[in-house]
Amino acid sequence: MFLILLQRMLLELLWDIVYFPIWWYSDGARRALLFCVDLVIDVNAMLAPGLWLKNIFVPMFGQSDFQGRLVSFMMRFFNFVFRSIGLFIWLILVVVLFFIWILLPMFVIFMFVDSFISLISNS
Repeated sequence: MFLILLQRMLLELLWDIVYFPIWWYSDGARRALLFCVDLVIDVNAMLAPGLWLKNIFVPMFGQSDFQGRLVSFMMRFFNFVFRSIGLFIWLILVVVLFFIWILLPMFVIFMFVDSFISLISNS
């Protein structure tokens, strides 16, 4: 029984090693992409620059005179601009995070091969 179990464990280990790159760049990348899209959607819902843009000409606090409309417009305009900039910065960070996910195995393999080559050359 022990030999059968050991054989099964070794076959599973070999299969996991072979299947890992396939999973990482197919289903794993799809899951990472969906996670990144969810991050952007959540921050867009939090910052809501579209909502500020939609209500840009609506006076705040019912102040429908010229000064109230001007202050409301300026306030909403600057809110829209800075929230859009924040969302754009967040989008760039999420794209960088996704590319780190994609490039991480290649970096690990490169570092492993580089250290192995330096170890052999120093011997």
